[in-house]
Amino acid sequence: MMPMTIRPIITVPNKILKQVSKPVDKVTDETRALMDDMLETMYAALGIGLAAIQIGVPLNIIVMDLAREDEEPMPQYFINPEILEMEDEHKPYEEGCLSVPEVFEDVDRSVRVNLKYLDYHGKEVTEWAEGLYAVCIQHEMDHLKGILFIDYLSRLKRNRAVKKVQKAEKLNTVNA
Repeated sequence: MMPMTIRPIITVPNKILKQVSKPVDKVTDETRALMDDMLETMYAALGIGLAAIQIGVPLNIIVMDLAREDEEPMPQYFINPEILEMEDEHKPYEEGCLSVPEVFEDVDRSVRVNLKYLDYHGKEVTEWAEGLYAVCIQHEMDHLKGILFIDYLSRLKRNRAVKKVQKAEKLNTVNA
């Protein structure tokens, strides 16, 4: 097994996060190595989901692990995910994002989605996601389209969120 690398996570207002990711042509060892790095990076940042664009790779790849702290890790891998169907019912969920650290706001999401994707080995999977799984996959798939959860907020809240991240980063640079 190749050693895994923790990669830097890009934060707002970096323009890379606004890029639209490209489909993955073929699942290769290189793709799997990228997903392993993404998972390691996500775990190190205490996140539950990460899109490849968040580490500067504009590919349609997402990793997630919704296991709680006291549970065995349950990593999930999504290559070229597509939502086939969405329930009409929406619910607000408090979301956060590794690219917008320390900011949490409610976003309305569909409570259930039917999705299709390729797994870690390139096998096609079609399944329904609900609850936190549905929220997380919609959040991460937004990243693939260059959309951040703060884009759903009012301009005032969005600007406040970006300023908060910039201020925290300045403090971290001074204290480093």
